[in-house]
Amino acid sequence: MKTMGRFRIIKTVGSARRGEFETVHGTIQTPVFMNVGTSAAIKGAVSTADLEQIKCQVELSNTYHLHVRPGEDVIYRLGGLHKFFRWERPILTDSGGYQVFSLAHLRNIREDGVTFQSHMDGARIYMSPEISMQIQSRLASTIAMAFDECPSSVAEHSYIDRSCERTTRWLYRCKEEMDRLNSLPETINRDQILFGINQGGVYPDIRKRHMEQIRALDLEGYAIGGLAVGETADVMYQTIEEVEPFMPAGKPRYLMGVGTPINILECVDRGVDFFDCVMPSRNARHGNLFTSEGLLNLNNNKFAEDPRPLDEKCDCPVCRRYSRAYIRHLFKAREMLAMRLCVIHNLYFYNTLTEEIRASLEDGTWKSFKEEKVEAFSKRV
Repeated sequence: MKTMGRFRIIKTVGSARRGEFETVHGTIQTPVFMNVGTSAAIKGAVSTADLEQIKCQVELSNTYHLHVRPGEDVIYRLGGLHKFFRWERPILTDSGGYQVFSLAHLRNIREDGVTFQSHMDGARIYMSPEISMQIQSRLASTIAMAFDECPSSVAEHSYIDRSCERTTRWLYRCKEEMDRLNSLPETINRDQILFGINQGGVYPDIRKRHMEQIRALDLEGYAIGGLAVGETADVMYQTIEEVEPFMPAGKPRYLMGVGTPINILECVDRGVDFFDCVMPSRNARHGNLFTSEGLLNLNNNKFAEDPRPLDEKCDCPVCRRYSRAYIRHLFKAREMLAMRLCVIHNLYFYNTLTEEIRASLEDGTWKSFKEEKVEAFSKRV
């Protein structure tokens, strides 16, 4: 076992890595899929008790949304996010940067920070690297993400170049502020970890240069941001292949906002360790399920009298108890239980997939496992 700080690489197969990442809230087995609970809750009425049951290792919440409601000071006074929604395992908080640049209708980007309008009520909000770190420190998450600009992946080369230079300067400010916050006696989690974010759109020269710049800070982990936002999957894979050799080998790599089960398999093969995506829960709320035999649209008439579980090879709490016909009926009757059951299934599917990926990397079957799964996941039930 190769040990480098918090991250231990247990085994590699090509670029794919099987590892462990130690945190104050427990050890994360990688590759890992983080379950997205933007406002400290998984959409679809899924509780933290459910997350424990379906093998969730890391819950992801969003700084921007929690800042807007209920506010980081409320959560701080209640003991931090872990106590707020009764979750003892690791939590990663996104910095809010992506939401600033994707949700805000009006924004003004300056060197000091960004002024923008809230997507909820139009209120004027100011966010800077220091403020993002202060909010995340008040939330007391396990892993905090650096505040960055997330431009369109296909923006002009000159704009993305300037943007990355600013994001690098912001990262230095994030690190300095987090070091200060972690030294304060009133800070709830003084072991909070900072991950930096690599940007650069789909331009290999900027991606490589930016990664070289930010790895000099020797942070605990590094993310690849600004992908899965309109470019093709092949372009995304190629971009990862370009930047991966420049990422520190002994630090976890997080691909933000990705993706489908096939995306995860392909990106693990390219050296990625952490993933998150709203896709499994969002699709589930509309009756679109991931199964071992491919995609299943429960709205189809052919499932109206189907007594089988959503996935006959799945042992999640839903598949052990309910039929396709029953859950489809719940959707047609507009019962909230339909969404809840399907979100539980899809998240269990993702969490189990990464568990199986880890096992295949350990036992030497990774290549055949990946090929088999990519073929299966390309089909429809």
